[in-house]
Amino acid sequence: MWNSVLFVFLGLVAGILGGLVGIGGGVIIVPALVFLFGFSQQQAQGTTLALMVPPIGILAAWTYYKMGFVDLVAAGLICVGFVAGSFFGARIATSLPSQQVERLFGVVLFIISMKMILAK
Repeated sequence: MWNSVLFVFLGLVAGILGGLVGIGGGVIIVPALVFLFGFSQQQAQGTTLALMVPPIGILAAWTYYKMGFVDLVAAGLICVGFVAGSFFGARIATSLPSQQVERLFGVVLFIISMKMILAK
């Protein structure tokens, strides 16, 4: 139950950032699934592709699914949060000056890159 709430929250955060600065699955969800939920890199990638299947990633997601690297429950729950989050993120982004959105995008990418570089 608790993981279900956290998966929806992850989708919400990724959706907000996706709507706000145009990033999502590969930049937000994959690292979060690896570092916060203990997924393997392949399982995180496969699960992220599964939640983005329509219209992209269906063949890649299917390949990961056949190998056992897709958590369909996690993908579905993250989708719920992502849909709502992307709406709110887009509303915020369109109300901000372009320079602020560019800086926010850079900060988000920097934080994620440092986490990935310094991972053990």
